[in-house]
Amino acid sequence: MAFVTVVVIPPFYDWFCKVTGYGGTTSVAATAPDHVLDRVITVRFDASLEAGMPWEFRPVAPEMDIRVGETGLAFYEAYNPTDKPVAGQASYNVSPDMLGGYFTKIACFCFELQVLQPGERVEMPVSFFIDPAMADDPNTARVEAITLSYTFHTAPLPQSQATLDADDPATPAAAAN
Repeated sequence: MAFVTVVVIPPFYDWFCKVTGYGGTTSVAATAPDHVLDRVITVRFDASLEAGMPWEFRPVAPEMDIRVGETGLAFYEAYNPTDKPVAGQASYNVSPDMLGGYFTKIACFCFELQVLQPGERVEMPVSFFIDPAMADDPNTARVEAITLSYTFHTAPLPQSQATLDADDPATPAAAAN
């Protein structure tokens, strides 16, 4: 008897968190605010992988100081050490949780599925700001640092990639044909 393990990637959970702000989920905006405050916050960057995800994944810099309202640009590096294409989707959150609604992304690698080819190494950007409205919240008055965390989860290869992989005679999928 064969058993099949089904792994559910967290899209529903991500959707729930984005809609409710639960668990430090960030906001999204098309542009940065038009004013920058003097208050400086340290943003720390964290990276992890779901069990079984074969990539290597890390922030390029561990942290940066940014003024509230200023646009920041950070990079994460991912590497696929395997001999086949691997797709991944990043989930994310911010801690402390109460700052999730104030941490706003303009653009992020996490908005799209990422596919890395065998041996491919990429730097992936995230553009963000901390909403100046945070200054009006008494609960955030003592916050000096925010941690932005990403976890990469394995995802099914897009059909176009799966077809290419199946056509490669070096892959098990092609050998079975």
